[in-house]
Amino acid sequence: MTATRREAPHHNKLTCYIDYHCRRPECVERYTQQNRARRLAHANGTWDKLIDAEPVRQHLLALHAAGISIYRVASLTGMDYKGVRIYTQHGYKNSEPRRRRITPEVAARILAIKAEDVGPSKVDATGSRRRVQALAAIGWPGETVAVRAGLHPRHISTLLQQPTILASTAQGIADAYDDLRYRSARRNRVSKRVATRTRNRAAAKRWPPPKYWDESGAIDDPHFTPEYKLTQAEILAEEARWLMDIGGLTRTQAAERLGKDRSYIDRVLGPEYEAAA
Repeated sequence: MTATRREAPHHNKLTCYIDYHCRRPECVERYTQQNRARRLAHANGTWDKLIDAEPVRQHLLALHAAGISIYRVASLTGMDYKGVRIYTQHGYKNSEPRRRRITPEVAARILAIKAEDVGPSKVDATGSRRRVQALAAIGWPGETVAVRAGLHPRHISTLLQQPTILASTAQGIADAYDDLRYRSARRNRVSKRVATRTRNRAAAKRWPPPKYWDESGAIDDPHFTPEYKLTQAEILAEEARWLMDIGGLTRTQAAERLGKDRSYIDRVLGPEYEAAA
């Protein structure tokens, strides 16, 4: 079961059109102009081909040494964390090698980040929280993840309840996630009792495992609502709530938009959800 993206976090890059299927007139025009410029450059023989990514790699390593994590760079450039990480090391699967070529546009965005202008900062905690939960789904307790991330094991649960965390902390959790997601907890000194208890707790809370996030590609997207192991009724209820809370529709209008009877929407929402006309 796949979840649907809703509103893009911003409308100043092609991301909203490509990843979120945004069709605002100004976003469509931005995409059209980019395609027109690309076709014209191809026709004129001036299209920029891929260039050597080594300067970008060295820049990322220098930023990391100055306390600016790859996670922070991704946040500042509006890029996906994996899309930046791949220029410094292999992908999540060892079969995906480190990229040694890069487009001039992406290189320019990364090279524009200067340590003296940015400085370490805080980032949204959504991706970090989801990584810890995904590891729990395959048996890794939060305390073990915390130690691997360089954190105090007793602080992990409190830390991940916060809306933002230090970029360096997010980087540590992302590194631990990359390291543990293909390892067996049982074969790495996690007792059977603890691993089973951790998996059961994750299952009860319906925390998606790493495989789910690989397929969705949205582990760092706070606007993405996972639908892991939700029933069709639960998904419909979520859609109805979104239409009413964000879209401003009444319950009757939401039912019509979803192609369902008002009585069915009433049932899936349940009595705890305040009725709308």
